[in-house]
Amino acid sequence: MTAPAPSTVSINAALAHAAHYPRLRYMGSKYKLAPQLASVFDELGGDTFLDAFSGSGFVGYLAKAMGFQVTSNDYMNYGRVIASAAICSNDPLLTREIIERITGPAADDRDFIQRTFDGVFFTADDRVFLDSAWSHIAQLEGQTKDMALAALILSAARKQPRGVFTISGDLSHYDDGRRDLRTPLREHFVEHAAKYNDTAFGGGLEHRAIKGDTLSLEETEYDIVYMDPPYAPPTDDADYTKRYHFLEGLSDYWAAGEIMQNTKTKKIPKRHSAFANKLTASDALRATFQKFAGARALVVSYSSNSVPGLEWMTTELGKVKSSVEVREVPHTYSFGTHGTAIRRQATEYIFIAKD
Repeated sequence: MTAPAPSTVSINAALAHAAHYPRLRYMGSKYKLAPQLASVFDELGGDTFLDAFSGSGFVGYLAKAMGFQVTSNDYMNYGRVIASAAICSNDPLLTREIIERITGPAADDRDFIQRTFDGVFFTADDRVFLDSAWSHIAQLEGQTKDMALAALILSAARKQPRGVFTISGDLSHYDDGRRDLRTPLREHFVEHAAKYNDTAFGGGLEHRAIKGDTLSLEETEYDIVYMDPPYAPPTDDADYTKRYHFLEGLSDYWAAGEIMQNTKTKKIPKRHSAFANKLTASDALRATFQKFAGARALVVSYSSNSVPGLEWMTTELGKVKSSVEVREVPHTYSFGTHGTAIRRQATEYIFIAKD
C-alpha cells in the first residue's frame, strides 16, 4: 500500500489509509473517533508525535498516515509488538516463504500452549498451531518477527469470543455465527499476515515502538503528545492484563514463565497501571501532564464515565498550558461484541492543551 507523501497528506487521505488498519476488538479503541482526532492533529500541526498509551496502535498509525514522525509507547508488550509491526515497518515483511514456513510443520517439539491451555482456550488443533507458529517465529528477528507476532496476536483475538480472555472452556453459547469463531487459527494467520503487510508504507521517517511506563519515558520534546490512558471507572478498574493476558503471553511466548496456575484462565500476574485505578489515577495523570509540559500541545482522550472528571482534567491541564479546549463527542461503549452486548452511552472528551 502506498501512502501519500507527508507534505501532501489531507485528512481524508489519512483517514482512508488508516481505515485499512487491522482492528482488534479492543477496550478503549479510538477507531470511531478517528475523524475528530485527525482534525485536531491537523489543526495543531508539527512534525513529531508521541502516542503515550498506544494500546491497539490505531491512533499512532493515523498520525503516521498524516505525516508525523511517531513514537509509540505502551506498558504491555503486545502493544509494542503491534506498533512495531504497523507503525515502524516501511515495507511488507512477511513474504510468501515466511508465511508458508510459519503455517507448515513445526520446527521443534515445543508444546507449552497445548499443555497449559488445554480446555481453556481454542481447539486442540488451534493450540498445536500456536506452538508450531512460535517455533518458526522464534527464528525471526526485528520488525519481521514483530509483524509475524502481530498477525498471530490478531488471529488469537479474533478467534476468541468477545475478543477477551476472561472467559474459557465451552464457549459455544457465545457462538453468534461469526466467521471468525469458526475459522481455524492457521487460516486466520494467513489472512492477518496479509493485512499487516498491507499496513506497511514508508515516507522517509523513522518511527519507534517502546514498551515502558509512560512516566519513565525520556525527556524528549514532541510537537504533539497524545494520551489515551486507561479510564478508571468509579466502581471498578481498567485491567488490561485480566482481559488480554493471553495476548501478552503470546507476544513473547510467556518468557517470564509466570502463570497463575490457580486461575481458571491461566492468567499472568497483573501489570499494574496507576492510571487504571480511581485511587491513583489523579496523581498519575497530574505527573504525566507535568512531564510533557514542554510539548507544543497535549491532546488527551478521556471519558465522562471515568474519574477524575471534566473539571479536574481541565484545571490540571491548565496548570501546564495556558489554553485548554474541550471537545465533546457522544460515544457508545460496548461491553462485548455479541448481539446482547451491554452498551453504555457516554461522552468522549478530547482535551487540547497548548500555549
